[in-house]
Amino acid sequence: MDQYLPYTLFWAGSSLEFTFTGEELHLIFEADFDQIEPWIAIELNGAFLLRMPLERGTTQVCLFRGMTTGIPRHVRVFKETQPITGDPRHCLAVKALRGTGGDFRPVPPRPLFLEFVGDSLTSGEGLAGGREENDWVSPLFRASQSWARQTADLLEADFCAVSQSGWGVCSGWDGDLHHAVPRWYAETRPLRDREPDAVIINLGTNDTSAIEAGLGSGSIERFEEAALAFLEQLRLAHPAARLVWAYGMLGDSLRPQLERAVWRFGDACYLPLPPVNEETMGSRQHPGPLCHQAAAETTAEFLKTIL
Repeated sequence: MDQYLPYTLFWAGSSLEFTFTGEELHLIFEADFDQIEPWIAIELNGAFLLRMPLERGTTQVCLFRGMTTGIPRHVRVFKETQPITGDPRHCLAVKALRGTGGDFRPVPPRPLFLEFVGDSLTSGEGLAGGREENDWVSPLFRASQSWARQTADLLEADFCAVSQSGWGVCSGWDGDLHHAVPRWYAETRPLRDREPDAVIINLGTNDTSAIEAGLGSGSIERFEEAALAFLEQLRLAHPAARLVWAYGMLGDSLRPQLERAVWRFGDACYLPLPPVNEETMGSRQHPGPLCHQAAAETTAEFLKTIL
């Protein structure tokens, strides 16, 4: 039987999950890109099964065949890579599910729903590949293992993420004012049937680079005001959600400004995250798996106290 969707996977870490009871399952993807191809990761019953890039056009992936029929199997498909700035053709969709010998069933919603807003840390940049790898290529993204996804798993929560490498609160790392997440948040945040119980923001790392280099119109004072304005924007978008600004995986020089912005807002929390070190570094001079695990554990334990 075929299940036609299509289901677009846009942000890094976006996923499709379902249960299938048949003996054979194929997933049909539609992808396009100009420079950097999208990667996917697929899990079966919570265990990693495969990870691969997708070529332009239609790709059919046989996930399994010869399975015992009648047994529900949980399938989860993740987009590992983020939408690519400067590549308007970059897109990925699950076009159809093709199964034999069984039927498709939805997965019941989990008790909590979390939204993460961030940059390369939330996109999972540097979570694949060795420490010596520094090329900006899609195989080095692994959003399915990011601190955001791990936090959600620890709390048995559904999650979504809005994240873009190099972007910040006021500008990108290079001072580009167009690369500010708040500027595009309202237009691009995932549309869901339920409101998040908490929104966790991890932004500021790229603003630091721009401010220290004197790029754009960035300044410490402007950053604090922009962080405060973004909290106000998020409160309007999510009236009942707990707002948490988590920061510190890759430097925390803007911590005083973030703590002041949170204090001035009065309806949010500041959460310091464990910093990366030589042992927990991944590729592209970004936090690796151990740093992401520590950040997830810290975040999950904190969220337990406020949710």
